Amino acid sequence: MKLFKKILIANRGEIAVRIIRACKELGIRTVAVYSDADKDSLHTKMADESICIGPASSAQSYNNIPSILTSAEITDSEAIHPGYGFLSENPHFAEACLTSGIAFIGPSPESIRLGGDKARARQVMKRRGVPVVPGSEGAVVSEEAAMKTAKRIGFPVIIKASAGGGGRGMRIAKSEEELDKLYFMAQREALTAFGNGELYVEKYIPAMRHIEVQIIADTKGNFLHLGERDCSIQRRHQKLVEESPSPVATEKFRKKIGEYAVKAARAIKYKNAGTVEFIVDSEGNIYFMEMNTRLQVEHPVTEYVTGIDIVKEQIMIAAGFPLEMKQTQVKLSGHAIECRINAEDPDRFIPCPGKITFLSLPGGPGVRVDTAAYNGCVIPSHYDSLVAKLIVHGKDRPEAISRMKRALDEFIIEGIKTTIPFHKKVLNDPEFFNGNFNTAFIEKFNSPAVAVNK
Repeated sequence: MKLFKKILIANRGEIAVRIIRACKELGIRTVAVYSDADKDSLHTKMADESICIGPASSAQSYNNIPSILTSAEITDSEAIHPGYGFLSENPHFAEACLTSGIAFIGPSPESIRLGGDKARARQVMKRRGVPVVPGSEGAVVSEEAAMKTAKRIGFPVIIKASAGGGGRGMRIAKSEEELDKLYFMAQREALTAFGNGELYVEKYIPAMRHIEVQIIADTKGNFLHLGERDCSIQRRHQKLVEESPSPVATEKFRKKIGEYAVKAARAIKYKNAGTVEFIVDSEGNIYFMEMNTRLQVEHPVTEYVTGIDIVKEQIMIAAGFPLEMKQTQVKLSGHAIECRINAEDPDRFIPCPGKITFLSLPGGPGVRVDTAAYNGCVIPSHYDSLVAKLIVHGKDRPEAISRMKRALDEFIIEGIKTTIPFHKKVLNDPEFFNGNFNTAFIEKFNSPAVAVNK
């Protein structure tokens, strides 16, 4: 076995920069792809080679499979890393890579396909003994079928897109009247966002925590879980603050949820890095929610507390190397928190793209910033509004919170609005400090942007 000589990164922004750095440390040459809107982006300057793949529209560039594969072929790239978003969970792209003789740094097309079908994944997990939230048996084929399920399990219910993600195609119905209205709204949104209007219904669990587990699996049948991440601070089902370990996790809980995660990964014959997401109710009951068959935005908090470079592990596994660690060797050290710094109005969460006229990044002990931003760069309107990920690590949670507050104060971005003021509000909240929060936490700030069904 040997490592790849050259990898093409089929992504942009901070995640492209993150992957390039891992490749450089492994002695692997990199190829950056970019759209017309990203011609001056940092990842194009850091890579050994860069190639334009199309106009600003993601459909014509970062989601353009023929263009990306052609770029890999003409640059003699041996593998493609998809990052997250765009084509990272597209089974057709993974298949196209393999058909073209290019390694896909991620799971198999079959695992991606099953993980992406939320309704079918629920059925598989239920058969394998992984607890799931009460709901429909697979997808519901009509509004009548959704209503029948809702009456059986009781309101409130949550309607979800089978092919969903990022909170799209998701609605909470508290009554029959709301279900009548929201079913078709969710269906239209799912069809627009994913090209698939299939929905399923689950019991809505209020006051829940969103806790996920990072897993890594090699091609030899070895599986590891790397502890949990608490992602309960979110709006519109989109994460804003993540931390590891969870403030409510005990060793017993961690062992149990980790075992469920590995069981879930084995159920779909998973390989490479992935994340199993769970709902945890106020009684501590754990329910499988979905599996993300890619690298997560929040992977750095796990890297901080485990000391494991997840991106390097992805590359090594794709090249055929076995995992070097055993589960008993995975130890969590200290506490890590990540804040997603978005180019958004912090009061309304409306995107605010534009030119960064001044940028000063925080530093000091235990502070990491993953970003592709620099003085004078333009945050385009065509893509996700993420500007940077601010990650801190401390010996315990109080130190990590204190360190994050200090780092947020040091973080200066001028020229655009960002969510830094929002994060300061969260970090200064006594309930957050005490770990007393759930997915409804942001509603306390009375922001119009947090309304679930808007």
